[in-house]
Amino acid sequence: MKTFSTFAALAAAASAFAAPSPREELVAKAASSVTPITVKGNAFFQGSNRFYIRGVDYQPGGSSDLADPIADQGSCSRDIAEFKKLGINTIRIYTVDNTANHDACMNALAAAGIYLVLDVNSPKYSLNRATPHASYNTVYLQNIFATIDAFANYPNTLAFFSGNEVINDDSTTSAAPYVKAVTRDMRQYIGSRGYRKIPVGYSAADVDSNRYEMAEYMNCGSDDERSDFFAFNDYSWCDPSSFTISGWDQKVKTFTNYGVPIFLSEYGCNTNTRKFEEVAALYNTEMTSVYSGGLVYEYSETGNNYGLVTINSPTSVTEGPDFLALQSAFKATAPPTGDGGYNSTGGASGCPAQSSTWNVTGDALPAIPSGAAQLMKSGAGKGPGLTGAGSQNAGGISTGTATAGSGSVTAVSTSSSTATKNAGAATLAPLDKSPIAVAFLVAGFTFVGATLL
Repeated sequence: MKTFSTFAALAAAASAFAAPSPREELVAKAASSVTPITVKGNAFFQGSNRFYIRGVDYQPGGSSDLADPIADQGSCSRDIAEFKKLGINTIRIYTVDNTANHDACMNALAAAGIYLVLDVNSPKYSLNRATPHASYNTVYLQNIFATIDAFANYPNTLAFFSGNEVINDDSTTSAAPYVKAVTRDMRQYIGSRGYRKIPVGYSAADVDSNRYEMAEYMNCGSDDERSDFFAFNDYSWCDPSSFTISGWDQKVKTFTNYGVPIFLSEYGCNTNTRKFEEVAALYNTEMTSVYSGGLVYEYSETGNNYGLVTINSPTSVTEGPDFLALQSAFKATAPPTGDGGYNSTGGASGCPAQSSTWNVTGDALPAIPSGAAQLMKSGAGKGPGLTGAGSQNAGGISTGTATAGSGSVTAVSTSSSTATKNAGAATLAPLDKSPIAVAFLVAGFTFVGATLL
């Protein structure tokens, strides 16, 4: 009887080891729902099909009510229902808690075919445009890397923003090398930790005097220093308007030979009644050779009259006239077919020369702080979340200038935790536990045999 009990216990244990956990089943289900987005030339692709961002900016409560909108399954479910009504495929989130679990919402988004473009900064952990050198430090980068860790394994994480409107006039262009250094560091961390190649880029302010210089700068230099895409916030189309009245035709001409994807990280001027007439232009062949879509600002009303909906409670919202207008605009504008005339070869830009509107001397970037460089091998560890002390004057700053190519991935971490993450990033299938179960059974049978001798 003892022998039977031992064998029964071993069999039960083996069965428990072989069965995937609920989280693994959830992640595997999400993996089958979406295909990770890649970059080819100056366009995004979903497998072999050109992918255009059709989405909204999503941060209920705004910057005054710092909260993670995808850490709560209830509100996330409420809003996904509205996203599906709009017919969108992407949301942008400006702030998340990198200590929270996002499985439920990220997988619910994936099941709805919706991707995430994520800002890795937060109000307490960001570059200070006035003192960029002091704010570019190890504590800041550790927070960013922890956020990457929290989202890299979801197949519907489309891209990361390294910054948002850090340069907002001519006088702040001197912060550009630090924005570019952060972008370089993020790309190196993703590669060094063995994650899939998730695109990293910058969301720029639409400053006429240096918009093109900023785009050139983010796409010039050695391969490790270049962004994977460039985005900017554009409110120049105010209904009633047109492709030419808005000046969008000139922007298309300006960026015609740009080598990486461009999209609008915010759009939707509300000077007049919004009809979202620009949607028809944005997804028309007059723009698709250069632009890869955009994100409407913004989903929920926060007191600035940009909200598409008003949130009433954790379970309900009221759709406003702008929601209905955008819904109609998307419904009337089918996703483009074919490759949209994209530039398949891509290519680097030349770095802009210093001028009265571009205060950057030379092409060199600050070297990554030594403490942050160590995280490439060890991993970021636990992030500070939304309650951390902040980073802008935390010390551990850069002490030199980087050499070109220093941000290249020379070795991929092979630690067990990263290997598991990497496997998840590639397939997100449940871990095959059968070898573990077999080993457990063999050991058990050996023990039982010894006791019977």
